[in-house]
Amino acid sequence: MVTSPLQLLDCCPFSDGAAAIVLASEDVAKKLAPKPVYIVGVGQASSGRVSSQYRSLPRIKAREISVKQAYDMAGLQPGDIHICELHDCFSIASIIAVESLGFAELGKGGKLWEKNETGIGGKIPINISGGRKAKGHPIGATGASQICEIVHQLRGELGDQGRQVEGAKIGLVDTLGGDGTVINLILSAA
Repeated sequence: MVTSPLQLLDCCPFSDGAAAIVLASEDVAKKLAPKPVYIVGVGQASSGRVSSQYRSLPRIKAREISVKQAYDMAGLQPGDIHICELHDCFSIASIIAVESLGFAELGKGGKLWEKNETGIGGKIPINISGGRKAKGHPIGATGASQICEIVHQLRGELGDQGRQVEGAKIGLVDTLGGDGTVINLILSAA
């Protein structure tokens, strides 16, 4: 037991790690990459210290603000997303995140996992990479590694690893830092 009801395997391990992404203009990206992936939506928000948000917990208001910014910029809605890498530092964090990201109604996020809607072939494949609990949490590299995973998915490069989401063209990255700062990116292969 870590803190009720979370046990050790409900919590991601801190780890070492590295990830790199290359950002370029659209013209340069088309020259450098045979299958460029584009950032079509961005959102960022911070709600201050989590302890000051006790009235809205377990929801993280910053996530709701950030993802709305990203959806609005991209002109998309939750139902348009083909794959998502979300910040699952604790098992409960995934359930809270899917509700704030618009993939499930408030209080019903766990049903997505119960009905296997988060796996390959499900309504919204989530953390097909294994997420933080499987890969670890290298703090500064976490968000970049999530972007790398979505880029590989949108390019269709993971079939030989048995985790390719067929037809994925639009992906959402949800990363959390510090005391509730959230960054959301919507990436598109089209």
